[in-house]
Amino acid sequence: MKKKKNAIDSQLILTLEKAMKIIFHKKFTRLLILLIGVTFNTSGQEKTEWKISVLPVPSIGYSPETKTYLGAVTLFTISNVNDSLTRTSNAKTELNYTWNKQIIFETGWNYFLPLEKWFTRGIIHYSKYPDQYYGIGPDTPDAGEINFQSNRFVFELDVFRQIKKNMFWGFGVNYNSFDNIDYQTDIVFYPELKNENNLGLNVLLLADSRDNILTPAHGRFFEFSNSFNFSSSFYYKTSVDCRRYFNFGNANKHIFAGRFYHESIFGNPPFYDFSMIGGDKYARGYYLGRFRDSNFSTAQMEYRSPLVWRFGLATFGGLSVIFDKAQSIVNNSFKPNAGFGLRFLVDKNEGTNLRIDYAVGAQKQSGFYISFGESF
Repeated sequence: MKKKKNAIDSQLILTLEKAMKIIFHKKFTRLLILLIGVTFNTSGQEKTEWKISVLPVPSIGYSPETKTYLGAVTLFTISNVNDSLTRTSNAKTELNYTWNKQIIFETGWNYFLPLEKWFTRGIIHYSKYPDQYYGIGPDTPDAGEINFQSNRFVFELDVFRQIKKNMFWGFGVNYNSFDNIDYQTDIVFYPELKNENNLGLNVLLLADSRDNILTPAHGRFFEFSNSFNFSSSFYYKTSVDCRRYFNFGNANKHIFAGRFYHESIFGNPPFYDFSMIGGDKYARGYYLGRFRDSNFSTAQMEYRSPLVWRFGLATFGGLSVIFDKAQSIVNNSFKPNAGFGLRFLVDKNEGTNLRIDYAVGAQKQSGFYISFGESF
């Protein structure tokens, strides 16, 4: 058994080495940009000159869900040098191996066409992922924790058409698959924890005047989404995401950001598609999936200030509530969080930060995060 394990580990190392070489290669990132761009046919438009910036770096990070992870990431930005009205597009390709023995490959993009007449964004994700599950509800006990293994594939693609400046309507498609689910326990049994997949069709309204997608300093963001999902049963998901950014002070480098997000699910979704608190994007300080239910609301605020050279500081906090129905909201449905962080400017031209955050929540929850770009 030990020889077999060593053989698997050796094969895994070789696979990671090959994948990192691909990710670091400029030709790969240019090919990805081309694949994104051909979503639309722009041959009838005036010739456009694109400026592409590629930043390949080692990936070193941490989150409660993965613990420490190592790998490689290529960040790239695409700007239209002939068009000052079009914001800079961005994309990321990343491969990581974690201390929890998780393998994660993900590529994502936000891509504006000339004059922002069209805009597309998406994610392709694959992972072999040991994880933890506690059941459904805002007050599930720690004693209900089980460890489970799954292979995950996620594909999301949204396409937007400009209605007027900074306002878009759009449609999207998403596909999620969790298979090879395996867990062994004689104490707890969750019937919903099984192989599942779903296909979703989305209708979206987006208003976005942020100056930068990854590290916004001023502007507004509003998104309303309706998602019709087909799985073992039909279910419906709706969400609202509101954000506001202010910059002030010396050279407008002090930034105050606020966010309100709400999500409701009607029907019986697969276990992985319930609303979940926590993670890097929603209510830092909680293990993503530690609490999940049909409804989730969160209000978050963050203040970012310069420190010295390329370093900056951040403080943040908020209050979230996760529940089944409005009448089921109790004290334990409310989940506060607070934290602080350090910022390092890794791309001065585009203003992209390396973010290091520590946050705490209720019920002895906490999280330490290292990532590129802001949480919101």
